[in-house]
Amino acid sequence: MENFHDLLVNRRSIRKYTDELLSPDEVKLILEAALMSPAGKRQNPWQFVVVEDKEVLEKLSYAKEHGSGPIKGAALAVVVICDPRVDTWVEDGSIASMLIQAQCADLGLGSCWIHIRNRYTANGQSSEDAVRSILDIPYEWQVLSIISIGHKNEERKPFDTDKLQWEKVHIGKW
Repeated sequence: MENFHDLLVNRRSIRKYTDELLSPDEVKLILEAALMSPAGKRQNPWQFVVVEDKEVLEKLSYAKEHGSGPIKGAALAVVVICDPRVDTWVEDGSIASMLIQAQCADLGLGSCWIHIRNRYTANGQSSEDAVRSILDIPYEWQVLSIISIGHKNEERKPFDTDKLQWEKVHIGKW
């Protein structure tokens, strides 16, 4: 990418990936982005589980009734887990999730945010509980999201900046 604006225009959710693995350097950069993400009062309420095992990725792909399928084809998934005792855990975990995706875009990789919090599996189980049981996550932690990551096997059109919803921007007051 030439600059951050180009990255924003071109970053799209990618749900189809090739079989190519990520390099150790790519994984390191993605995790550095997560670990450098801002957090309220620098409490860093997040932790990350990195999953590359294909069998585990397949199990995680059933964590939601709809929308978690991209995990199955991913080369890697980063599970974003937060400490709910920190009042900004949702915001801080969301920022980390987005920075993971921005770093992926900068590397030319595809990614997709799979929302887990307050979602359910096809059989009605909490998605968080499903992920907890697969990855042995302690119950005092909340599972916010899973970011599926891989080399793109689909192309998406960039955002059309001429179609931005400027009517949703209010200057000074509503």
